[in-house]
Amino acid sequence: MDSQGQDGQRVVWAVVGTGIGPLLLAATKDGLVNVVFHATDAVRERAVERLASRFGTEPVEAPGSPLLAEAIGQVEAYFAGERKDFDLPLDWSLISGFNRQVLRALADGVPYGSVVGYGDLAGRVGQPGAAQAVGMAMGANPLPVVVPCHRVVESGGGIGGFGGGLETKRKLLALEGVLPEPLF
Repeated sequence: MDSQGQDGQRVVWAVVGTGIGPLLLAATKDGLVNVVFHATDAVRERAVERLASRFGTEPVEAPGSPLLAEAIGQVEAYFAGERKDFDLPLDWSLISGFNRQVLRALADGVPYGSVVGYGDLAGRVGQPGAAQAVGMAMGANPLPVVVPCHRVVESGGGIGGFGGGLETKRKLLALEGVLPEPLF
């Protein structure tokens, strides 16, 4: 594979240190395409292999890339408590159908510092009985943090599941003021 892929698509990536551990950010010319939690060496290798398979090109580690600069800056500002909204071009090509519809509704309609129930989010996309399917969409989110699946909780007040782990979800919700900061 070359660095441009089958259709001239270039994928660049970098790892950013955050309050929830290292995040891998990957971008194409169309925008941020992937955010991966806990980007240790093994996780990073698997994520880069998945991106290579999907895009037909070897992703390039390029923390200084203009394709990543704005995303890195906004993620760092978010974790520093200086940014509440992400204003980034997003490449939605890793997700489609119902999952994409739900994630777009989440990104557009659940602001910083608020939460929504799985069933409520299902209703927002016209599928009021699809709470479990919404949960599956959250688990398939290729852009966590930026597309804030951590803001989706159980209707009965439970925190719900989270692909990055429940401690990570708690930290994100505490950062946004939804949950109290841990005492220790």
